Amino acid sequence: MYAIVEIAGHQFKVEKDQRVFVNRLATEEGSKVDFGNVLLIGDGNNVTLGAPAIDGAQVSAKVLKHLKGDKVIVFKKKRRKGYRVKNGHRQSLTEIVIESITASGAKKAAPKKEAKKAEPKAEAKAKKATGKADDLKKIEGIGPKIASTLVEAGIATYADLAKAKPEAISEIIADVRGNHVTDTWPAQAQLAADGKWDELKKWQDELDGGKA
Repeated sequence: MYAIVEIAGHQFKVEKDQRVFVNRLATEEGSKVDFGNVLLIGDGNNVTLGAPAIDGAQVSAKVLKHLKGDKVIVFKKKRRKGYRVKNGHRQSLTEIVIESITASGAKKAAPKKEAKKAEPKAEAKAKKATGKADDLKKIEGIGPKIASTLVEAGIATYADLAKAKPEAISEIIADVRGNHVTDTWPAQAQLAADGKWDELKKWQDELDGGKA
């Protein structure tokens, strides 16, 4: 039996006892974790396809260890401007082993997960309602997905972002696809918090995705 399941934003074809490297999970090593977004299950000639997920299906796994992947070199260049930037990136990963694939009747923990996610979203809405939240997308390198991820983690204003360390920000957005360099985000946020928009815009014209 095999299954196609979505884990941390990526789809994997998995079988029992298979080891898989996924984007960093917020789960301690040695803990068990269940994935309920099962898109397809194959058992011999029988194939069950979800719409989009299979109701009651579940893939259970055990977290073996957290680690970093191989270094990837990212090179940026702007023509006729003498701009060249070379950066290295190591993706934060988690190694898991698939323990079981359940086709139906699984006790899903989705309601609990939704309840946990609902709290930060509710707080974010409350901040927006009171005018306390800022548009983090005005920071060069931050898109809608990263902005919502930061808000859910409690970073909803320019002042919050200015106080955060780039390493901590990178850990928070580890599950967001793409190569994100957070080095300049706190400094950009400080200019925004101080209302120095002209100075910020001038600096952002020289940045490329948040990179100096």
